[in-house]
Amino acid sequence: MAVTEGSRAQTGRAIEVLSGKRVAVLTGAGVSTDSGIPDYRGEGAPRRSPMTAQTFLSDEAARRRYWVGSHLGWQAFAAAEPNAGHRALAALEQRGVATGVITQNVDGLHLRAGSRRVVELHGTMRRVFCTRCGQVFDRRDIGERVERDNPWITVPENVELGPDGDVLPATSDGFVVPDCSVCGGMLKPDVVFFGEFIPAEKFREAAQLVAASDALLVAGSSLVVNSGIRLVERARRRRVPVVIVNRGRTRADDRAAVKVDGSASEVLSAFADALPDLPAAAR
Repeated sequence: MAVTEGSRAQTGRAIEVLSGKRVAVLTGAGVSTDSGIPDYRGEGAPRRSPMTAQTFLSDEAARRRYWVGSHLGWQAFAAAEPNAGHRALAALEQRGVATGVITQNVDGLHLRAGSRRVVELHGTMRRVFCTRCGQVFDRRDIGERVERDNPWITVPENVELGPDGDVLPATSDGFVVPDCSVCGGMLKPDVVFFGEFIPAEKFREAAQLVAASDALLVAGSSLVVNSGIRLVERARRRRVPVVIVNRGRTRADDRAAVKVDGSASEVLSAFADALPDLPAAAR
């Protein structure tokens, strides 16, 4: 896959910086746009009012609207396929170059592409859990319950999918919200909503991945979320190079050894083609 002319020189410099190094990777929504999942902040992104944790937990009507929209978008979200960028990162890990992927995405596409060490900072839409007893459910099982309890609901063939796999529903009147089949408690997708903190153990796992690497590659993230900036700063404090691949500006452009302004899929594919394998002794 060819790299656009405008980013060719930047891509070449980035390959020079990363060559021979063990690279930790941090990804954001821009890595998944070529799989049909829109970005929150990229150019042309739809206007969104993301659900906050406080609203979800305290407002029954808002929670009902969320579940309707989440269910309507789930089929399209779950059917999204890994793109060339996801596959390139999986290949780099297999060849010893990438030490793992830290992702802000909840779509599970890195795992489906074959990446083995994936830290899902913001959780995953694959699971739902009970806020009372902690029981965990497969999202597919919850989807079957939603359709059984709401036989009137239909999933349209074409939906305007949001970054978290939801759509804006026309109405939520009469919708029966799924509850915990163990204790009757409130169910919540296993994702970090706006207003929630990333679990401490997840951030520690991400920080350990950065600490064990010789470089940090940021792909498809504007680094607006503080967790990403914190990881960039950890890399900088260790004096390891940071390479950023993103369309448009990020909060850390002035801290990067190289910034490539281009498509994540194209640039990551170029990295996979050009970066040499690392021998087992160097991993």
